[in-house]
Amino acid sequence: MTKLNNPFVVYGYKGPEYFCDREKETDKIISTLHGERNVTLVAPRRMGKTGLIHHVFNRIENQNKDIKCFYIDIYATKNLENLVKLLAQEIIGKLDTVSQSALRQVQAFFSSFRPTVTIDEMTGIPTFSLDIQPSEGKTSLKRIFEYMKESGKRCYIAIDEFQQVLYYPEEGTEALIRSYIQFLPNVYFIFSGSRRHMMEEMFLSANRPFFQSSMVMSLQSIDKEKYLSFANNMLSRDSRKIDNGTFDYIYSESQGITWYIQAILHGIYEHREEEINKDLVDTVINELIEEQATSYQNYLSWLTDNQQQLLRAIAEEGLVSSPLSRKFIKAHSLPATSSIKTALNALADKQLVSRTPQGYSVSDIFFEKWLRRN
Repeated sequence: MTKLNNPFVVYGYKGPEYFCDREKETDKIISTLHGERNVTLVAPRRMGKTGLIHHVFNRIENQNKDIKCFYIDIYATKNLENLVKLLAQEIIGKLDTVSQSALRQVQAFFSSFRPTVTIDEMTGIPTFSLDIQPSEGKTSLKRIFEYMKESGKRCYIAIDEFQQVLYYPEEGTEALIRSYIQFLPNVYFIFSGSRRHMMEEMFLSANRPFFQSSMVMSLQSIDKEKYLSFANNMLSRDSRKIDNGTFDYIYSESQGITWYIQAILHGIYEHREEEINKDLVDTVINELIEEQATSYQNYLSWLTDNQQQLLRAIAEEGLVSSPLSRKFIKAHSLPATSSIKTALNALADKQLVSRTPQGYSVSDIFFEKWLRRN
């Protein structure tokens, strides 16, 4: 594997060498899939669930070449047709040998959806696309799962931001998917999502189709001591080290959320000639915030006055247990409760604020810091 110029990965998965901990979670997910059960993975955005999925699949594929792993992110999908097309592009053709006869068989299997195939010149791997009409979404989804079943190969599919299916205009998409996948003897799923209350409602409510259909795992922060050990192992290549106090500060400023810790460590690594202390951490955080300042300003410009006021008030508090309470509204000179309720729902839909059992907070930690300063 190519050695990275900066070992603190901020985007994508670069291999186990650059992946911090999650050993128990990795083992649990692999053993659950091996035991013919699906997995539901719930975590706030940027906690590292996507990296964990790729880490799990990397280990599985290295241990057993006969198992096929597929990852799709459906966050940007708007309907069932979009979902089916993503599945088709990722899965169809990947279970077959790249021979003319095999490709003809695949094309025959999906003939009613007018498949077209593109062969990657570098890898030789085929990519299929289906011409799916809106009315054919259900049928084509069933056909893709039948294709996987008939392949006879053990397959693991991760569907990231799975709660997105609840926004599809087609009624009953949740029940439809459940009805198709429960009879696949060789295909198992990881359903991951960042909107905790929606994912828990889908998988833990007795009246929902996916109730008791999978092992539910909530992803927590990586242990501070293990993260410090990982960081110092990476920094040792430059004969540098972070002391406990400075890393405590990084961990606190990041609220233990993986992406922010990685981003700060990535920035520290770039300042190769400087001593690693709290002043350097503050410098890096300021640089990261400045990089996004234009985006943050744009976020605000898209909001109504009420939404802006509420967002700034939540940022000032950090965590608000009761944003509709008279005390909170009075303290920040906010408009009437009905207006704040509307604004809160809008901010949550835009994922600018997140709801946890403890209350509401600004979803992006660096955005929160920017709001406090401006």
